[in-house]
Amino acid sequence: MTMSPTLSRRALLAGTAALAAPLAARAQKPGSVTAAIYPGAWEEAFRDLVAPALKKSYNIELEMQALFAVDQVAKFAASRGAPPFDCFVLDPGPRATALERGMFEKFDASKLASRAAIPAALVDEWGIGCNAQVVGIAYNPKKLPKPKGYADLFKEPWVSRLGLTGFGTTFGTVSLIEIAKIFGGSETNIDPALAELKKVLPKIAAVSSPAALPGLFQQGQCDVTYTNTQTVTTLKDRGVDIEFAVPETGATTFLTTLHIAKGCENMDAAYKYIDTAVSKGVQDALQKPPYNFIPVNKEVALGKDLPMRSLDEMSKFVTHDWSKINPLRGQWIDRFNREMAK
Repeated sequence: MTMSPTLSRRALLAGTAALAAPLAARAQKPGSVTAAIYPGAWEEAFRDLVAPALKKSYNIELEMQALFAVDQVAKFAASRGAPPFDCFVLDPGPRATALERGMFEKFDASKLASRAAIPAALVDEWGIGCNAQVVGIAYNPKKLPKPKGYADLFKEPWVSRLGLTGFGTTFGTVSLIEIAKIFGGSETNIDPALAELKKVLPKIAAVSSPAALPGLFQQGQCDVTYTNTQTVTTLKDRGVDIEFAVPETGATTFLTTLHIAKGCENMDAAYKYIDTAVSKGVQDALQKPPYNFIPVNKEVALGKDLPMRSLDEMSKFVTHDWSKINPLRGQWIDRFNREMAK
């Protein structure tokens, strides 16, 4: 987990106007821990599974603040030394920004009862992975042959059934970087990807926001896209005809990580919360429908639909350096939205 960039001021402020107001000091209940959590499925999963386990094991109440990753960084930055929550949950880009800005306490994994069951590559001095993401190509096997890789998405029969999304998510960003690479680009040069996409834009089935794309796939408005295994498994659970294909250039992986906020006053409860989130029982439950997380605990057997049989295999997957990506991502988002609109 090596990352340390800046986030553009505009990207940091996007969607965070409400956070600009002066923040009152947080009044935390005794015997509780406050965790930032992603809205939607993550909040539901942690309320249903992590909170009861934390209460049962340690008699600690879990309080949650539903915030997307960029909003967590912005809210902490506005808190002026009074952390608004005890723990972050972040994807690689915002994690790198928060790390550079000194928003984390040093992390001592030896305080976790589950430490031995977590692969060493998923832990560092600042935090621990709580969910792995694997990104590749999703397709409808009843309508399309299995694509070999990203290059196929620009050819028939795939291109006219392609659902496209931009740099607004981590999976979208890494997919478009991988597309850029096959056309001569790099981790910092996405020009070739956008140039090739503009050529085929009139043929593409849909250009959509990340949140809307799974629904379009389910409705049959597109039949191939780039996404993560969690989305594929969730749609499959709903009866959608969908399979995951590992591109010939390799699947991409990244971690969602937990961190203790700088200035956290209840360190013991924060460690117990994190330990509960990565424990065998909770990780096993998170892997099951409707949540379909990829577990990080080695004692949990991986689901049959995943493109690996052990967490160790993920060391061979493609990863990216977000210290290079973050400074460019804001302008990439703008450019995609401007050039790829249909």
